[in-house]
Amino acid sequence: MTEPLLAVRALVVRYETEAGTVRAVDGVDLDVGVGETLALVGESGCGKSTVARAIVGIAPKTSGSIRFSGTELPPLGTARRRPFLPRLQMVFQDPDASLDPRYTVGASIDEPLQLADPKPPRGERTRRVAALLEDVGLDETFAVRYPHELSGGQKQRVCLARALATNPSLLVCDEAVSALDVSIQAQILNLLRELQERRGLAYLFITHDLRVVRHVSDRVAVMYLGQIVETAPTEELFASPAHPYTEALLAAVPSLSKRGDRTLPVVRGEIPSPLRPPAGCRFHTRCPRAFDRCPRESPPLYPKGPVETRCFLAAPE
Repeated sequence: MTEPLLAVRALVVRYETEAGTVRAVDGVDLDVGVGETLALVGESGCGKSTVARAIVGIAPKTSGSIRFSGTELPPLGTARRRPFLPRLQMVFQDPDASLDPRYTVGASIDEPLQLADPKPPRGERTRRVAALLEDVGLDETFAVRYPHELSGGQKQRVCLARALATNPSLLVCDEAVSALDVSIQAQILNLLRELQERRGLAYLFITHDLRVVRHVSDRVAVMYLGQIVETAPTEELFASPAHPYTEALLAAVPSLSKRGDRTLPVVRGEIPSPLRPPAGCRFHTRCPRAFDRCPRESPPLYPKGPVETRCFLAAPE
């Protein structure tokens, strides 16, 4: 079996605070294949952005394995990490925070090009910047503009161009369209699909918006309180969610809340604190189907074909 482009195994990220240990990510496994889009979804605070940051090295992992192209990723800031930097890039949620207001668009895109090739032929970087702008749907005149002169969608296109400058194999997109208007979201999502087809890119797409997920992803991993609770092909997950929490996420989106003649149950209450996660199944305090086993035991991920579900209701008979 071919090893995936990205393979995360038993990933744990914990933070020590005055109040105690925050279990932000607690034993996450996920794969992203070459040219594939995996969406990682869940409520705010579930740990999905921490997973993304651990993969690119911004958040130090406590334990676990992160392999890229078959090799364990060294810590960020070490010389051993440098060969991986061009091939693994990240696009953040807020383009205003991602772009230096003192730099022109051209200078921002040129910065990673300088790191890759500090002494190119005369004019080569200017041509590369123009080509990258064209790739993301902007003309070369944008190179002399500053971020404050651009709209939100244009800024995010510049962030994409900068991420593409090193010819990556995988883009980690952390809520990359959530700060944009709906019409601009659609344009950026279409652009991401076009770039994927042209460049063979793989995406780890972090989002809380299931309407976006359905249009961009091949597979979906659902996260709750630091753990993956369901992984499934996108259409299968939307047609027949296997975990009660996945049902709850779909029920929260009005256009997705019904499946034939069945209305999905709405889950009440707030997500518990990662400082003190519930014993047993972490979802049992909010689950409408919880029974006596759920508070006592932690369910594993039960596989059924391409679907994995962390729920005793999915256990083989």
